[in-house]
Amino acid sequence: MARAGYPWKWTMATLMATLVLGVSEPVLADNFSSCDNSGNRPSGTNRDLSKESESGEDTRSDSSSRIVNGSDCEKDAEPWQGALLLGPNKLYCGAVLINPQWLLTAAHCRKPVFRIRLGHHSMSPVYESGQQMFQGIKSIPHPGYSHPGHSNDLMLIKMNRKIRNSHSVKPIKIASECPAQGTRCTVSGWGTTSSSHNNFPKVLQCLNVTVLSEERCKNSYPGQIDKTMFCAGDEEGRDSCQGDSGGPVVCNGQLQGLVSWGDFPCAQRNRPGVYTNLCKFSKWIEDVIKCNS
Repeated sequence: MARAGYPWKWTMATLMATLVLGVSEPVLADNFSSCDNSGNRPSGTNRDLSKESESGEDTRSDSSSRIVNGSDCEKDAEPWQGALLLGPNKLYCGAVLINPQWLLTAAHCRKPVFRIRLGHHSMSPVYESGQQMFQGIKSIPHPGYSHPGHSNDLMLIKMNRKIRNSHSVKPIKIASECPAQGTRCTVSGWGTTSSSHNNFPKVLQCLNVTVLSEERCKNSYPGQIDKTMFCAGDEEGRDSCQGDSGGPVVCNGQLQGLVSWGDFPCAQRNRPGVYTNLCKFSKWIEDVIKCNS
């Protein structure tokens, strides 16, 4: 992963948010009204996700890279895993099915137009039995999302129709409790398997990671971690990476987080992956879906 941005930039972003939104403290998680649909219109201000930022930051959304030293997922083991595509088959982010018509992904994955593929195990554009294709008709990033700090890095996507529930495509429940230190989780994605080369997997990759303590997470990224994030991994040579952004972190059978950011190159010692802490957003997610159904 690339370095997550310098602390002074994060501070300036927070200060600007405070001035614009008229609040006197950091805006986190469920503090926002979720029926404001101003997020439905693509802003067109997203950076080119196929290029590293000038700060060296890695938001893990570049399709040039992926899960590092994971293993092939069993087919249909991750039926909630989605792929966000540009054009006919260019992966740029992962996503997670949480409702028959709604996905979660990272806010930094926002694009004006994209396709959604579910139920597909390989990276090949060839049709697979069980796959389903959709268009995104609404993308609603959390209004508190900040760049480059990546606080509140999540976005809801409404699809043009409901899924056909099957063994290959089904939603996953979001965890109501925050992750405890030492919890074993699985991260999945089609991102690159090496951080410095374009080594693409043939099929969906899975990686087991361990949730780290908040203290260890903050020590790894001083001044850059808040309550909307948690760290997992920290085993050298094993990590999520570019192309995995927005993909699921599943702990004890429930969706605990989304791939968000980290350091670059990926899979470095003492530089774990950082994930969106979904337990902080349950009400916002529920309200947005209700307001837009």
